[in-house]
Amino acid sequence: MTSIKQYLTGLGYNVINDDFYGKIAQWMGWYKGKVPAFHCYSQYNGKNRIRRSRATLGMAKKVCEDWANLILNEKVELSIADAAAQEAVDQAFEANQFKTRGNQLVELAFALGTGAFVEYLDRGRVVIDYIRADMIYPLAWENGKITECAFASEKVVDKTICIYLNLHILENGTYRVRNQLFKKEDFSPLPLPLGVAEEYDTGAALPLFQIITPNLINNVDLDNPMGVSVFAGALDILQGVDLVYDSYQNEFRLGKKRIIVPAGMAQIQSGENGFTPLFDDNDTEFYAMYDKSLTDLKEINMELRAEPHEKALQKNLNLLSSKCGLGNDRFSYERSGVKTATEVISEKSDLYQNLRKHELVAREALCGIARAICHLRGLNAEFDVSVGFDDSIIEDTNAIAQRAMQERTAGIIDDVEYLTRVYKLTEEDALRKVSEMRQRAPDAPDGFGDDE
Repeated sequence: MTSIKQYLTGLGYNVINDDFYGKIAQWMGWYKGKVPAFHCYSQYNGKNRIRRSRATLGMAKKVCEDWANLILNEKVELSIADAAAQEAVDQAFEANQFKTRGNQLVELAFALGTGAFVEYLDRGRVVIDYIRADMIYPLAWENGKITECAFASEKVVDKTICIYLNLHILENGTYRVRNQLFKKEDFSPLPLPLGVAEEYDTGAALPLFQIITPNLINNVDLDNPMGVSVFAGALDILQGVDLVYDSYQNEFRLGKKRIIVPAGMAQIQSGENGFTPLFDDNDTEFYAMYDKSLTDLKEINMELRAEPHEKALQKNLNLLSSKCGLGNDRFSYERSGVKTATEVISEKSDLYQNLRKHELVAREALCGIARAICHLRGLNAEFDVSVGFDDSIIEDTNAIAQRAMQERTAGIIDDVEYLTRVYKLTEEDALRKVSEMRQRAPDAPDGFGDDE
């Protein structure tokens, strides 16, 4: 990363300072689950300092998984008025595993603060790259929107680990894309693979990249165009969660039943089959003690404080859920693990309002991807596009569909309104759909075949 920043600085660009990328590294540590500065520690036992490792629930990743599943899941659909554009976008999404990889990028963007989609042509095929925050280097921005950017990715070329640097520069109103390859070991320049141009003019003011972030103010650096992790303000709470969880595990470890055995009873005895121990060394509940006053087995049962720990853990989970914008009761702790609430949420809830807020950024990115794909395919990129997000957690979609069907049957609404309400189609798409259905079955009665 240092070599990349030095190279970009040498080209005359002002890049974001190292302190912010240090924050990204910190968020990455919590996302991975183990932060050495917190989860690894030493403890004095009266004789020596012993290295310890705290248990973790991995809640930072869980928070980001939930946000990604709420925002960009398999039910999200793009509806484009232009049929050729719709086909091109659908093909590119399928070829690039967009519903899987896009969901993964949103998860990383919410963990690290920023993510990017980058589109290009490879032998006539549209390719979408998914870039995480630590490989994104803004070069110019305006009103918080990144207008020029460099993207780095690690690739293996001819068995050599390389850094591929992709710069998107706005010159004279259109974007130019520059490609460069460096050896990772010493950042020495390498020739580009066959068929990859060093530089080309896209011929459009339309960027071939889209930035996605949580829709939150970057309170780490107010003038920085990159985003912040969705759990950036909850690091103390994440520590609290793992402190309680580690103590909870220790409670069962330390509270394990013990049977104190006089040392004499734990000795080797002789028999017909030779010498055998009275107690198996693998039976960890037995503990031999050299104490002359101890003449028989003594059972020790420690009282477990499971309930206070579970209450404290649940309290911390509620705080974490609220702080990360997921509402107060998103997570519940059970002995089998952390569970996510699945009930339909209210439009007045914090989760609903935050979800709608984050969808604004996702919608802009998705529309940008669709237009970039069409531009690369030589199609008209100026078209109306609507994004249908998954509303099943916000409203009871089955109940809405049933009510809409009843109202259509009663003549309160027509087929077009039914399609717009139930399938989230635009009015134009719904009109076209109804027309196509009637052309396929001109003799069928109105109302999708129902007698009225």
